[in-house]
Amino acid sequence: MHRILAMIERDLRRFRRSPVLMAVSLIFPLVQLVILGYAFGGIIRHLKVGVVDQDHGLAAVKLREMFGAIAANARTFDTVEYTDPKQAMTDLRNGRINGVVNIPPSFSRQVLAQTAPQVALVEDNTDNFVASALQGTLTALVGAFNQKGPAPRVPPQATLAVVEIYPYIPYIEYLLAGSIVLSIFMMALISGGIIYIDDKARGLHEGYLVTPISKFELILGFNLAGTAKAILAGLVLTTLGSLIAGIPHPFEPLRFARLLLAIIATSLALISMMFLLMVRISDPLLPRAIFGVLNTLLFFPSGAIYPINAFPAWMKAIAVVDPFTYAVHASKSLLLKNTGLVAIAGDLTYLFGFAALTMISATLLFRRTL
Repeated sequence: MHRILAMIERDLRRFRRSPVLMAVSLIFPLVQLVILGYAFGGIIRHLKVGVVDQDHGLAAVKLREMFGAIAANARTFDTVEYTDPKQAMTDLRNGRINGVVNIPPSFSRQVLAQTAPQVALVEDNTDNFVASALQGTLTALVGAFNQKGPAPRVPPQATLAVVEIYPYIPYIEYLLAGSIVLSIFMMALISGGIIYIDDKARGLHEGYLVTPISKFELILGFNLAGTAKAILAGLVLTTLGSLIAGIPHPFEPLRFARLLLAIIATSLALISMMFLLMVRISDPLLPRAIFGVLNTLLFFPSGAIYPINAFPAWMKAIAVVDPFTYAVHASKSLLLKNTGLVAIAGDLTYLFGFAALTMISATLLFRRTL
């Protein structure tokens, strides 16, 4: 055991002497959390919608007043008045506005006659998020326009009552679990196996290959040293990220203990996986070339950014074997729902099992050669 501890101490001392590397590996995922958390998932506001009123009747005026109410309150869109439909379409195609609402000349008469009046929404559907926001807002507005008189105290139709068992979850909280796993993965990239490759490139590996240390002790020492650094990265992002995202009661002792266990399992799994991938590589440039592809292949199918249910079948197959998937699910369950160990037992079992399997495989593939 003292040989393994000596390797861990050596690796941690080297890491401590690289303050820039420490800062980048610990702070970059936090910066990514803040930028992505506020760049995605926000409420879309201040879209520009052109209004072409070719009717000017009482119903058209009422509809335009409702447009103004949305612009003044919800601020989903701001209206731009047009008299020429062709000019409105030209501005839409040139990107000056996001949509055009066309009120046809006979709209008010059709409303009075109740002969299926229609209002046209012409939208730029190259941006699905903007198009969906406009469709949802204007559909609700037309529904309110169609309502005659005050709403009845007892609705005659069936309605849907939505009950949310958790408080509102902003996207930055939703993204926090993935950012924690990403910070651990970044530490795995610079610690799991690549340390040994750098030692080989510098000729430093000869020092411990001529010692009586076994292959398993060597791999276990590298993995535990990398795991210690990965746990540090995970704890830093969990602490600071919870404060930035506004997670309620993030430092409750039992909750934090469960988070620590999930971080340990994730760190062991990712560090062991990286050492397995690097165990037969000698060229120090090759790992750096595959890091970007590996990050994309593991991070995005994990459900960290978007639900797995929306993926095609081949991406779901990747998610099933991806350790990121189980790490993200465990972190989300603990951070967003404050669940117990029962809810993440399957995730922990997979991560610890994955770590054991990859470490054994790396030991079998490792070669004690100079």
